[in-house]
Amino acid sequence: MVTAVLVGVVVAVLAGLALLVWPHARLGPADDALARVVLPSVAGRVVAIDVHSADGTRVPVRLRQGRLWPLRKLASGERLTVVLTARRPGWAGWLVGHSEQRTVTIETPSAHLLGRWLQVKAGAPVTVAFDMPVSLVSLGKARPRQLVSPRAVVSLGLVARGSHSAGAIEVAATARSWERLPAPVWVSWFPERPYPQLLAEPRPGTTLAPGGQLMLTFSGSISRVLGTRRPRLSPATPGRWRLLDAHTLAFQPSGLGFGLGVKVRIVLPRAVHLAVRAGRTLTRTLHWQVPNGSTLRLQQLFAELGYLPLSWQPAARSAPTSPRAQLAAALSPPLGRFAWRYAKTPAELHALWRAGRAYEITRGALMIFEDTHGLAVDGLPGPKVWHALIGDAIAGKLRTSGYSYVYVHRDVPQSLNLWHNGRVILSSPGNTGVPAAPTQLGTFPVFEHILVGTMSGTNPDGSHYDDPGIRYISYFNGGDAIHAFNRASFGTPQSLGCVELPLAAAAKVWPYTPIGTLVTIEN
Repeated sequence: MVTAVLVGVVVAVLAGLALLVWPHARLGPADDALARVVLPSVAGRVVAIDVHSADGTRVPVRLRQGRLWPLRKLASGERLTVVLTARRPGWAGWLVGHSEQRTVTIETPSAHLLGRWLQVKAGAPVTVAFDMPVSLVSLGKARPRQLVSPRAVVSLGLVARGSHSAGAIEVAATARSWERLPAPVWVSWFPERPYPQLLAEPRPGTTLAPGGQLMLTFSGSISRVLGTRRPRLSPATPGRWRLLDAHTLAFQPSGLGFGLGVKVRIVLPRAVHLAVRAGRTLTRTLHWQVPNGSTLRLQQLFAELGYLPLSWQPAARSAPTSPRAQLAAALSPPLGRFAWRYAKTPAELHALWRAGRAYEITRGALMIFEDTHGLAVDGLPGPKVWHALIGDAIAGKLRTSGYSYVYVHRDVPQSLNLWHNGRVILSSPGNTGVPAAPTQLGTFPVFEHILVGTMSGTNPDGSHYDDPGIRYISYFNGGDAIHAFNRASFGTPQSLGCVELPLAAAAKVWPYTPIGTLVTIEN
């Protein structure tokens, strides 16, 4: 009995020792595959391999010629759990077990750039270097390319001279061909110089999108080139400066961005050399031009908000409502359809309209808008106009006072007609200019609106006149105005270019002719 127990103990000890020293299946590194399966001669054969990602998702693999290959793209630096099952030779099963299972954690290789801000000698090729050989490379917008053989230094295909002496490009690379390309990073290169250099995106002197980002990349670190100071931006723009990396500052505007039609200027705390420019001149000031909004979009918004005798309906169901969408629409107007609001619109007014063309009807609406919003009335759609207009569009702030139009017949009997919201609400005899000082034919927007004022000027004979107390004045062309005047009769040329009305008629017309109202003088 004791002998049997001793034999059993000896066998168990021998089996344990054999299990410890018996060759095991294991995973080793591979230059091209996910891993290499190492099987010593008496370790047996592999019967199963299960691979899972960190979240437990199964990763399909194939074992080929001792190498483990993934059957789908994997991310660089992805952690994987590999369970390897091997069956031992039958004769060894009684001693060390018929099979063994080993669990190993591996990580897919991850290639990193050794430098992202390069200084290149004139005439030298521009290259990027990685901390390990790479197999798949993406440079800029070009299609990713598989290298014939992995290498740690990759040429950009450029030589540092002329227009290529400085530049920036997005780079992404993987160490293995079966890896997914990671998010690209910017690599910048500069000519070798003893002073700080700058690459700006967009390039200074070019167009800047109203909501676009300004990016400044310096040859040296921000702390070394600028210290704690930051560039000064004008005009003042909502947004913030961000440190993207040790060498790069970016400004991202918020809200309505830089403003349509604005000239943007940045003043740097320290003079630098713009790397894309020839010569050695240093500068502190950079400029960009934001494009102005289109006339067509201006008309669309004026029609939507009630400043035109037309309506506008977008072709798409949803109109742009966010600041970003409105800015995009200002530069590239959406499709849609204009329609006259009123069935009985004067032919003279019809003739003044062209979609996409800045004729007087659009200028008049613009002047009404400027006056309503307390802006300088110049009839020019500048940055402040666009800012206020897009703000009203987003808020749905409509003009509800209707649309007025005045047309004057210069043939005798002369008359003035006031049209408002689809009908003529007043028709009155009036006087236009005498032959020596005729009222000019054409269409003009009212530019000054005065309840009581003094009118002065020069008579045809060279003498001067100065008439105080003139009531209900609406200037529309130089010194010509619609106003009340005391005459014995009306309907014939009697003025010095103005359109004179009886007091009662002038009193009714005046509230309907604010700044921007169109006045047509016709025969």
